[in-house]
Amino acid sequence: MHKIGLLVCTLLLAPVCHAEATCAPWLDHSLKKLHDPDIINLCAATEGKPVLLVNTASHCGFTQQFGGLEELHQQYQQQGLVIIGFPSNSFNQAADTAAEAARICYYNFGVSFLMTEQISVKGDTAHPIFKHLAQDSEAPSWNFNKYLINQQGEVVAHYSHWTSPGSWRLARAIEALL
Repeated sequence: MHKIGLLVCTLLLAPVCHAEATCAPWLDHSLKKLHDPDIINLCAATEGKPVLLVNTASHCGFTQQFGGLEELHQQYQQQGLVIIGFPSNSFNQAADTAAEAARICYYNFGVSFLMTEQISVKGDTAHPIFKHLAQDSEAPSWNFNKYLINQQGEVVAHYSHWTSPGSWRLARAIEALL
């Protein structure tokens, strides 16, 4: 960057320049919130923050992980961690409707972290975010895969559905980014 431009960014436009520098291009997407007309701008939600992305399903043997993900959210949100759940029927275990999925997430498990509309997470029909995750790490092999992203938008760790949100390995990795 040109010296004068850097000076302008540093002194006058730091928030704007910082936002431009910290949004990974693969996160430059907007998705509707789960069972809500509001839109989540993923760049705005994640810029300069550590992020945990999770592909979820409402009728899966691992659905109880919503509770642990909410605990992580409550524990680390004030330190900057952003958790985003991506409901998916890629493994044929999603709720039939967005209303049912929302009831399971919000009512049954008290989820307050970001949840998007249902998307595909594997194969040719995967949303571009999950295509990037598959290329940079690995594609989800089942529901509740967890991808830890650093403040620069780089995938630093992938955890399978077998890794509980309460895992000390996951907590240690999150804390290392905070």
